[in-house]
Amino acid sequence: MSTPTVAVAVKPLNFRRYKDGNTTYSSWQKEIFDAGHSHKCPTYIQSTPPCQGSCPAGEDIRGYLNIVRGVEKPPVGITWQEYAFRRLTEANPFPSVMGRVCPAPCESGCNRNQVEDFVGINSVEHFLGDYAISKGLAYPKPTTLTGKTVAVIGGGPAGLSAAYQLALKGHSVTLFDERAELGGMMRYGIPGFRTPRDVLDAEIQRILDLGVKTRMNCRIGTDISMAQIREEFSAVFLGLGAQAGRALPVDGSDAPNCVTATSFLKAFNDGRLQHVGKRVVVVGGGDTSIDVATVARRLGHIDKINESDRPEHAIAGHVAHDVAEASARQGAEVTLTTIFAIDKMQATKHEVEHALSEGITIRGGMAPVCVVRGSDGRATALRIMRCEAKMIGGRLDIKNIEGTEEDIPADLIVSAIGQAVDFNGLEEFNNGKGAINSDKNYQVQGQPGFFVGGDVIRPHLLTTAIGHGAIAADGIDRFLQNEALEKRPKIDVHAFDLKRKMLEKGLPITQASEPMRGTDKSTAAIHNYDNRSDRYVISHKELYLGHFPFVARNRRGITSLTADQALDNFEERLQPLLEAQVVAEAKRCMSCGQCFECDNCVVYCPQVAVFKVPKAKSTTGRYVDTNYNKCIGCHICADVCPTGYIQMGLGD
Repeated sequence: MSTPTVAVAVKPLNFRRYKDGNTTYSSWQKEIFDAGHSHKCPTYIQSTPPCQGSCPAGEDIRGYLNIVRGVEKPPVGITWQEYAFRRLTEANPFPSVMGRVCPAPCESGCNRNQVEDFVGINSVEHFLGDYAISKGLAYPKPTTLTGKTVAVIGGGPAGLSAAYQLALKGHSVTLFDERAELGGMMRYGIPGFRTPRDVLDAEIQRILDLGVKTRMNCRIGTDISMAQIREEFSAVFLGLGAQAGRALPVDGSDAPNCVTATSFLKAFNDGRLQHVGKRVVVVGGGDTSIDVATVARRLGHIDKINESDRPEHAIAGHVAHDVAEASARQGAEVTLTTIFAIDKMQATKHEVEHALSEGITIRGGMAPVCVVRGSDGRATALRIMRCEAKMIGGRLDIKNIEGTEEDIPADLIVSAIGQAVDFNGLEEFNNGKGAINSDKNYQVQGQPGFFVGGDVIRPHLLTTAIGHGAIAADGIDRFLQNEALEKRPKIDVHAFDLKRKMLEKGLPITQASEPMRGTDKSTAAIHNYDNRSDRYVISHKELYLGHFPFVARNRRGITSLTADQALDNFEERLQPLLEAQVVAEAKRCMSCGQCFECDNCVVYCPQVAVFKVPKAKSTTGRYVDTNYNKCIGCHICADVCPTGYIQMGLGD
């Protein structure tokens, strides 16, 4: 059944974490007044909101939410949906995919959590991505080409992100991938009921339409040498990915029916794996292990299986299960074991809930001991033991509890404990630890012109790989122009650009320096505007939380299945919000660190010192200003500013 896509009216347990009257005024008030005037007056400080600071791709989340809610107006001739999509995709070319599968660290960082519940950023991203696909929106091609050539090795999220950014900069890009189709882990590591293939294909094609060339089924070191790559291309991006799984580090793990999660999911996504055994045991605890378990639940098992039809043969690439089409499919008993307690698992909470609702058994606090094998060498069970796992000084400490061993019967055991990089043919880049060393610009150490990103640096989120690709593309662009690779900003995000807004409106700009710093002698912005987005994330403690009433989050509909319903059900589970719900959800954004035109400062200023910028000269980020001849430094404007955009700084 499906959860309706409506705002939940019941107040959550954490409702109104902010209590009226919590504000504590410190002694600085006494220090700023001196004989009727103040040492401090308002300044307008643009900061990075924590949602954006928590996004590994550095999306301008606040920016596109303000467009959706109507605060920031699009230029003439473009819809708000398209304008928001284009703002979003400056950082991330996969909004439809990431809106569905990203675990959304941005939502965990959202300051709205201090009021009642986070803003549904993923659901807005989901809507904008689907809108762009339905309208056939394309990326604008660069007006000039540089003539420089770049090889991108690996067609996963990191490689595609790098190719996208490089193509926009006018470089000629060729993508190399050893598989038949692009997408990497988005295609071969995530099941289609989480990432619909038509959605993935559309977002990849939009990148290729920029003129990106591809060479598929081409492995570096086998089909083409690295020497040829060096000769043909001006720069290289290594987005190798980590698509080799890690076997269980216990005795017996070399049994033929003990496989890795990456090989399991690839066999499924290739269409080879049609059924699993009656009893499947998955070892892990992250999202990948949940994917394996839910796929196994959907595939189920068949009776009267021939030796050649066993699932491990399909996973190894030997046979396709035509027999499965003619056999009655039955449910599989799926057990997932993890060293962590269930509430401490690394997997996304709602994915864990889906797995439990589908009848998957999760055994928390259990460590694998060995694989029990039968006389034929195949695994018959996984022996586990109770354990206590915790992080100590950044290191995982596991203590097994002796005498608690037990066997879980298994026809198929899947290891989802991590991934590894296949360096075959690329051994020169291996740092000896199964990864590639790089600097802050993701340039390979000791290899000028070679850049890297994604899981080959450190296996993490898909959106992390997208961010790596974008940063590396900046480095490649500078390298190709013989420019020094500058130090990356402390907060590496796509920030709101006031100058762009002024240009869109035809307003004059007299200051050329970037980014904007205190503008007391410039007309490029309002008086004493300072863009600190590259070095400062604004905390909820600097907002006026009392401005924001309880507003229930608009939740996407999610199809929850029982164990019986999950069998052979490969339909997408997540439904997008309706347009009105998306706008309502965006309006819950508190626009942390940037003005959202609430007028509080104008209304409450007792000296009428804060005023609206004349309409002909105003735009987003240039809405209010201060007459410092009238200002007495009473700080009321800063106190009532919901977003923390006004700070008492002038005079320091």
